[in-house]
Amino acid sequence: QVQLVESGGGLVQPGGSLRLSCVVSGFTLSSRPIAWFRQAPGKEREAVSAISRSAGSSYYADSVKGRFTISGENLKRTVYLQMNDLKPEDTAVYYCPPAPRMATYGAYWMDSSLYNYWGQGTQVTVSA
Repeated sequence: QVQLVESGGGLVQPGGSLRLSCVVSGFTLSSRPIAWFRQAPGKEREAVSAISRSAGSSYYADSVKGRFTISGENLKRTVYLQMNDLKPEDTAVYYCPPAPRMATYGAYWMDSSLYNYWGQGTQVTVSA
């Protein structure tokens, strides 16, 4: 059974940093890509970043390139999202859904319909 537990969110000032964690069960990090999505109040869910351990690839939305870094630890079954230089527009609930393993994942990773499992998310608030 696939389970996802996101944590690490909180309140941070603009320019600050947070590291989000996503502990997964029911599969291994090498078997499926995992993404980070976020959803702000009144807005659609948007893709932030993703990692495919099997392909050795990571992906980033333009809005977070250079500020966020995704990584994973297989033994801990944990995916991380290091977020630096946070901005008020980064405020949202962050989720880490897994995707099916597919050869064309890189072309579709930002499509939320690709993901079937969603955790409770972790709230990130960036405010002075």
